[in-house]
Amino acid sequence: KLAQGRADVIICSIFVNPTQFTDPKDLEKYPRPIEHDLAMLSDAGCNGVFMPDVNEMYPSGADEDWHIDLGKAEFLLEGQFRKGHYQGVTQIVKKLFDAVEPDVAMFGQKDFQQVLMIKNMLAHFNLPITIVTCPIIREDDGLAMSSRNIHLSKTDRKNALVLSKSLQFVLDNFDNYTVEELETKAKSFYKNLDGVELDYFTIANGNTLENAKHKEAPNLVALVAAKVGSTRLIDNMIIK
Repeated sequence: KLAQGRADVIICSIFVNPTQFTDPKDLEKYPRPIEHDLAMLSDAGCNGVFMPDVNEMYPSGADEDWHIDLGKAEFLLEGQFRKGHYQGVTQIVKKLFDAVEPDVAMFGQKDFQQVLMIKNMLAHFNLPITIVTCPIIREDDGLAMSSRNIHLSKTDRKNALVLSKSLQFVLDNFDNYTVEELETKAKSFYKNLDGVELDYFTIANGNTLENAKHKEAPNLVALVAAKVGSTRLIDNMIIK
C-alpha cells in the first residue's frame, strides 16, 4: 500500500531463501501461506508477484560463492546469533534487484538491521535504488506482526508482549534515565519470565548499530531479540 504512492508498477517477491538460514530446522518450519499472501497482495493493489524456485535463483546451487563487505554492523546483534545471515540476505536481494531492476524498494522496519545491510550492499555496488523503510505494523496489544507468530502457543503469545512493552518503556522514559539505566531496566522485564530467553536488548546508533554511549547521540534505536517458547522474535522502536 505504501508503494502505491511511490511507483507506477508494484512487484512483490515471495521467496524463502535457503542461504540466509543458519539453522535447517528454521528453514523447514518457516511459514509459507502462499494463497493467503497472494490474496492480501491482490487486495493491496500489487501488479505482479515474482515467485521463483530455488533452482531459478541459484542455478549452480545454493552454495555458490558470495561475500561482500557489509561493514562492522554485519557482526553485531543478529550477526552474533546468525552467522552469515546477512551475506545470504544481500545475495538474494541483489539477485532480486538484478531481475526486477526497481527504482524503489520497500523493506520493513521490523528487520532494522536487514535494512541497514541492504543499504550497505547498494552502496557497495553503487546501485541507483531508493530504499524505503516501512513502519512496523502491530497487533492491538502491541505485538509486532510477524509470520513467526503463528508458532506461538497461547501462553507464548501472552509472554511475547514483553518485547514491545520493554521497548515502549524505553521510549516513554527516555528523558528520565541514562542509556545504561534504560537498558538495565528494560532487561529486567525478562527476568523470571518462564519460557522467555533474552538474546539482546540494546539502545544503539541507527547507522552503525554500535551501543549508544549517551542520550545526546543522534539517530537512536532500541532493538531486542528473544526466544519465546521455541520461536525467536525480534522487535525495535526508533527513539529519535
